[in-house]
Parts: sequence; C-alpha cells; structure tokens
Amino acid sequence: MSISSERKLAVVKEYAVKTGDTGSPEVQVAVISERINNLTDHFKMHVKDNHSRRGLLKMVSHRRQLLDYLKDKDKARYEALIGKLGLRR
Repeated sequence: MSISSERKLAVVKEYAVKTGDTGSPEVQVAVISERINNLTDHFKMHVKDNHSRRGLLKMVSHRRQLLDYLKDKDKARYEALIGKLGLRR
C-alpha cells in the first residue's frame, strides 16, 4: 500500500533539508517509513499476504542501507532523524 500524493508531499516538506529537496537520505527514509507503516497496518488484516511481505522486507532493507549511509556521513543528522521518526536504533 502506497501513500497518497498529498501525504507524500507533506512528509517531504517536513523532512526536507532545503526547499525542493526530495533526494536527501532524510526524505527518502521518511517516505519509506511511511510506506512501511501503511504495510504493517495492511498485514493486520491480511495475514497471509506473503507477496506484499516480500516487498516490505525489501523496503526495510533499503531503509536500513540509507540509515547506515547517513550514520557514516553525519552522525548528528542520523541521530536527529531516528529520534524524529521514532526508530529504535
């Protein structure tokens, strides 16, 4: 389950580093996190949907890679992002 374009624009605006920013790691992680949250709600209703579960695992892996990149580049931005998103790492 993807997110609506209005919700995506709101997430991009909230996490953008500068105006018009859609490619920074912060924005990418925030958008992926929003999609992950939507999918976890989907799985509460559709427990046996294993095809979508594979996509969820790919998204989680991609988010982890982006977070690792950000952690290597700028530890302060990484910690601020995970605090803002409420991720446990």
